[in-house]
Amino acid sequence: MRGGQAGFTLIELMITVAIVAIIASVAYPQYTDYVRRSRLVEATGLLSTTRVRLEQYYQDNRNYGSTAAACGVAVPSGDYFTFACTWGGGGTSQSFLLTATGKASAGMSGYTYTVDHNNLQQTTAFDGAAGLPANCWLRRKGDTC
Repeated sequence: MRGGQAGFTLIELMITVAIVAIIASVAYPQYTDYVRRSRLVEATGLLSTTRVRLEQYYQDNRNYGSTAAACGVAVPSGDYFTFACTWGGGGTSQSFLLTATGKASAGMSGYTYTVDHNNLQQTTAFDGAAGLPANCWLRRKGDTC
């Protein structure tokens, strides 16, 4: 009598591969959405910090130092967003508009956030969102203000 052979049959391996594929097809979109949401924190965090620095600048100088293309403090640089500071709605150094625009090279194109001298936080572009601009910073699909 020969000893029994140990191992997996082809059917068992195919079932295992099918199960792993199903799990991966559900998990991967969730993972990429999670990574994208984690990158949005850079925009909102640096916009908030820069707004506070501009308010401190205003207390010292009685203006925001803003011009048509710059502000009185240095704009931050980020890995996932490009930041800009310009005149706000008033069109003078008494107002500012900070903008964070997602970098396409980082997979964040289609995301834009702003904050102004009145602390009006807006989402002007958000991949998959309708009804923009929104008067808040959206953080995930389906969010509303």
